[in-house]
Order: sequence, then structure tokens, then C-alpha cells
Amino acid sequence: MTVTIKDVAKRANVAPSTVSRVIADSPRISEKTKRKVREAMKELGYHPNFIARSLANQATQVIGIVMPSAAEQALQNPFFPEVIRGISKAAHEKKYALQMSTGEKEVEIYEGVVDMLQGRRVDGVILLYSRIDDKLMKYLQKNKFPFVVIGKPHQKAEQITHVDNDNYLAGKEATEYLIARGHERIAFVGGNKQYLVTVDRLSGYEAALKEAGLPYREDYIMHEEFLQEGGQEAMKELLSLADPPTALVVADDLMALGVLKTLDEMNLRVPDDISIVSFNNTLLAEMSSPPLTSVDIHIFQLGYEATKSLIEKISNPNEPVKRIIIPHRIVERLSCGCYQK
Repeated sequence: MTVTIKDVAKRANVAPSTVSRVIADSPRISEKTKRKVREAMKELGYHPNFIARSLANQATQVIGIVMPSAAEQALQNPFFPEVIRGISKAAHEKKYALQMSTGEKEVEIYEGVVDMLQGRRVDGVILLYSRIDDKLMKYLQKNKFPFVVIGKPHQKAEQITHVDNDNYLAGKEATEYLIARGHERIAFVGGNKQYLVTVDRLSGYEAALKEAGLPYREDYIMHEEFLQEGGQEAMKELLSLADPPTALVVADDLMALGVLKTLDEMNLRVPDDISIVSFNNTLLAEMSSPPLTSVDIHIFQLGYEATKSLIEKISNPNEPVKRIIIPHRIVERLSCGCYQK
């Protein structure tokens, strides 16, 4: 049986009009009443009809940004400020404001975005990640709420507008770059295996090894967080091997900074003792010592194009699904040398 606004009003002991105002996040309603009504909605499993309300209410002119983890942690990585800069530029051009949602755990992120949508505080959302079997993405699809993904959706990608790089090709080319310099023992340092960007770059790495007739070694594959500490942990494990690698594909510049720190502590030199190709081509890559050869994925453009696509979807619900691929390129600096047998 379908739960209605009247059912919620009865449970919260308020008028149906009050429930409607709470859903619209009206400033005329006290925070105490809002909490009471939202609790009743949660208890009854009531979910407003977003499409019907969007016809009845004016647009908010606000876009929601969904981070993959706690903002304090994620914003340590230069990728996120830069992608948000691209989002902000496109939003400003169309006079949209931004609202950020995050949480320590996946369930907190989910609940925060559901509250954001049910309160009708945004017209659409941008997901700054693509996770395997993502509950939030399924929720957005089910409720036909406008959203765009930065990354490749895990399932039904042809039904979801997304902006991405060809991360498989980028991972393959980064590995081939090292193979061309004589390296055969090449390790891969990537992020969380739940994220599609890691999966695709690892697949490209594996394909490059296979084409070159080189073995794929499980002990050369490291998965850590996209943080400096992640790079440090990965490097310590790799250097403890009996046959350590001579080169690394590191899936993020901030992780590569951690790699450099660990190598320096162990008196190993880059690129004389070990070569590194990193990803993202942030300012960190240019300012590190030595400067890192890094794959430029044009982060600003990812954010800019995602926002443009979302605003088009908000303006026209019948806007066709798009798959936008932003090109990448390897920026050569001083972290790669030729392997001397």
C-alpha cells in the first residue's frame, strides 16, 4: 500500500501542508518540526515523488556534489579541488550554486544524499566517483532524479550519463612507457578495488604486460587509499620483496609523493634505482623531487563537462544519455629512466 503525505502528517501529528513544506525545506518550518516530520517519513518509508514536485515547485538552482569519502580526507588529494573548480566554473556560467554532501562511511553518504533530495535542496547531483554495485546510484536511477557520474558506471553504463577518461588505455600506455625503457619488473600501485578507475587502470596495466610477454605478478599489485600514506605503505611492501620492482605505475600523484618519501628514507634514487609513472598531473607532480612523469587526465575538464551535461538534463528531462570521454596524455618529466641490466 502506498504511503501518502496524509499518512506522514498523521504519524507526525501535523497538517499535510506542513509535511509538504518540510519536503520543500521551507524556512517557515522550525527545525524541531522538520526533524519530527522527517523521522515519520523514515519510519513509514515515505519517498516524495521528485518528478511531480519538480513540476509543482520552482527549481532550486543548486547542484549537489557527492564526495567518495569524508571531505576532510578526500580534499587532501588535489584531484578533488581541481574537479570542483571545473564544476564551479560551469555552474557559475548558468547561475547555479553548489552544495556538497559527504560522510565517513558509505551508508552516511547514502543517507545524506537521500535527505538532500527529499528536502528538495538540489535540482541534480554529480557523483565524483564510480563504485562497484553502488546503492546510491541505484536509488537515483529508481527515482529518476537528474545525476551525472564522473567515472564509468559499473552497471548499465549506457543508461547513465557519465564523463570519464579511457582509464584502461591510460593504464596500458603508462605501463608501455616503462616497458619501452627496458623495465620488466613493473609494479602497480592503485586505489581501492571498489572504484572503477582502479579496476580499469589495472586492466590496462595487465594488458600491456601480456602483450610484451611479461609475467603478471600478484605480489606486484598494491591497493591503498589515494593518499600519501597509501603510497608509503605500498612502497614498503614492494621493497620487502626478494625481487623488488624496478619501475612503478602509481595511480595517483599524491600516492606517488608517499612513494618518493619512502624511497628517500631508504636512500634509493628516482629514476636511477626505480622509475615512476604517476596519474593526474597535478601541481604535486611538477613540484615533487624529482618532478614526476604523470598522465594528464584533464581534471578541470572532467568537472566542467559533467556539470554542463547535468544542467542540460535538469533543463530537459528527455535529454539523451551521454558518454563523454576526456582525452589524456603522458607528460614527461624526470622520474623515468632506462633499465640497465
